Amino acid sequence: MILTLTANPSLDRTIELTDRLVRGNVQRASATHEQPGGKGVNVSRALIASNIETLAILPGDADDPMLVALRAESIPTASRSISGRIRSNITLTEPDGTTTKINEPGPTLTAVDELALLETVVAHAGNARWLVLAGSLPPGLAPDFYAEVVRAVRAAHGAGSPLIAVDSSGDPLRALVDSGVGVDLVKPNAEELAELTGIGNGEALEIDELAAADAAGTLISRGCRAVLATLGAKGAVLATAEGSWFATMPPIVPRSTVGAGDSSLAGYLLADLRGEGPQRRLSVAVAHGSAAASLPGSTMPSVEQTDPESAVIRALTPIAADH
Repeated sequence: MILTLTANPSLDRTIELTDRLVRGNVQRASATHEQPGGKGVNVSRALIASNIETLAILPGDADDPMLVALRAESIPTASRSISGRIRSNITLTEPDGTTTKINEPGPTLTAVDELALLETVVAHAGNARWLVLAGSLPPGLAPDFYAEVVRAVRAAHGAGSPLIAVDSSGDPLRALVDSGVGVDLVKPNAEELAELTGIGNGEALEIDELAAADAAGTLISRGCRAVLATLGAKGAVLATAEGSWFATMPPIVPRSTVGAGDSSLAGYLLADLRGEGPQRRLSVAVAHGSAAASLPGSTMPSVEQTDPESAVIRALTPIAADH
């Protein structure tokens, strides 16, 4: 089983525009989609689409529209009641696939909410192969919350603890990496990788897979056992202590990039559950991300909708010894 924690979930509304977005203008939409979201929730949705057992942990009351939507999609959840309502996010997609997101901050969680969320994760972690810590943190949670989750899970389950995957950004991601707890997988995009490592910028890393691999290599030396860096339409880089690889997929007609990175992470985890090696995990990851980008809204593809055989994998320069 794969356990996901989404501390700041969202009910995502995606609006498909008929033309490119122009500030200050009246825009027309060709379609709208509303789906339960947040990075961890999206990973769980992608796994369920491929018949992989998962449990999505999140804060929220049972009658919150977000939880209602999850039940409607038959997504297994474990939630703890909070005083506020789960946020709603809006995504605007242009005909060429360009995506603009407007994310609310989310409800403020109390110390009681934090403890309840932590206890819920610990209670279920013993049955999981992977624990995915995903997304931003809502107001009220300290930046080191994810590090505290890792410590609590390992203290409770010891050798039976799940592997840890992290897909976050900003202070929560930096605090986790700086904590020294060590995680099994980090999945940044190019911008997040540049911000975390101080190497280049998002645009530069997205077009230069060697620079992205070099940046990812610095995280290996800081306790991350693997780094899956998604580089948008360019592809993705996987770095481990043994080396690094770059994968590309054939061009697609993008409909929405919302959730594409989450789908890539789900693909990687799916391949790991099958016992696949690093290159195959990378090809399955990019195939899932590409398939997601070709679907509307934050729709997650099933494994049947992906084509990892079309991925082109290239070994990159081995990670330097001083990394």
